[in-house]
Amino acid sequence: MRLQTQLTLAFTTLLVITMTIVSITIHSLLLNVLIRNEKAQLQDKGEILSQFLFSEVMPSNFSHWLSDEELYLFVYDRALDRVVLYSSSLDINVIHDWVNRYDLTRPDQPLWYDGEKQYVVSTISVYPSLLDQELVLITPLDDIQEVQQIFFNRLMIVFLIGILVIILLTHYLTHRLVTPLTQLKYQLKRIENRQFDDIIRIKATGEIKEVEKSVIDMANELQRYMKTQQQFFQNASHELKTPMMTIQGYAEGIKDGIFEGEDAERGLEIIVAEIKRLKKIISEMILLAKLDSKETVYHEGNIYVSELVQSTMDRTFPIARERGISVKYQVTDDAVLRVDQEKMLQAMLNIVTNAIRHAREQVVIDVVRSNQRLEIMIDDDGKGIDHTIMPHLFDRFIKGKDGETGLGLAISRAIIERSNGTIRVEDSPLGGARFVITF
Repeated sequence: MRLQTQLTLAFTTLLVITMTIVSITIHSLLLNVLIRNEKAQLQDKGEILSQFLFSEVMPSNFSHWLSDEELYLFVYDRALDRVVLYSSSLDINVIHDWVNRYDLTRPDQPLWYDGEKQYVVSTISVYPSLLDQELVLITPLDDIQEVQQIFFNRLMIVFLIGILVIILLTHYLTHRLVTPLTQLKYQLKRIENRQFDDIIRIKATGEIKEVEKSVIDMANELQRYMKTQQQFFQNASHELKTPMMTIQGYAEGIKDGIFEGEDAERGLEIIVAEIKRLKKIISEMILLAKLDSKETVYHEGNIYVSELVQSTMDRTFPIARERGISVKYQVTDDAVLRVDQEKMLQAMLNIVTNAIRHAREQVVIDVVRSNQRLEIMIDDDGKGIDHTIMPHLFDRFIKGKDGETGLGLAISRAIIERSNGTIRVEDSPLGGARFVITF
């Protein structure tokens, strides 16, 4: 069953149940209100009738008036314990039964019953200071029930019209609610089939709009990821193919006797170097795959930032000295990081070594903490990075000038993000590039 139908049925069922309860309540309350109103009218009529019944002046059409009003009466004398006056249409035996069954002195009389019908009754004391008599006015309940039924029927018509209008309105609103969800279903189907160019924006509001935005963002990110993976495999195949062709060429040349003597020795050295390069590329690719997966290759521990920077300085000192680069560092506010020490040191070495390789004279490492954020900034005074490469610098196999495998910065980013940090690159005040690691 479609969601729109389910929602319409749910709202309709709830509405019908609510209307049924309201109708039953109104039906009961309406009868009580009509009975109270009828008793009040009987009380008013009784006060008027008492003036005529015990006076010598009696209207000639009095009996017809009682008949037209469907009003019955009798007068009961408590002192004599008998009925002294009653309507001709009433059975005296029924009157005696009522007198014996009901308390006439009670101000609020219940409904009286004669075996067939129910009656609304009102009692009035006639000249209580002089006479000990009760005027009893009686009217059938049928008329009141008929009025109640007429009113209730009209009320039911109004309720049915209201239910119909609300059902139509509910159907319209649920249609507006479900239509974006249905469109989102088709959008997800397009994403499943990788039809990213066919994805369109959906008109929606509220939480559905947020879901739609999340779906679009997911599609864009998935498309970007797939393109990145495709580019990764292309670059990986290229990076692996080049050394393999070199190894194959020299190996076949040595086997066929094309390279002899010093050329053969040089060819073997190149083969060994290319094998080492292949081994490094493959090792870095495996590490990246492990960092991207949930494998337990990341073991957290506590390390001071100053200790991390000092370890980086100690290991990069030889290459900096060989290139004549001055490496300075300053830790203004030390802090403890919860990271994998070996992996984080590898990330720092990749970045600092890259800075040393491109610097002219100096590399500066600064550690600054402010507003619960710790930043490690690595600056160099080299030529800087082309702005067209900056957005993709941390992608795999993206190499700048004099780059090696194109995986070092990608590995650094993976390690830093696995450590709940971020890394970005920007222009340095020294003229080169600045890498900023934020925790």
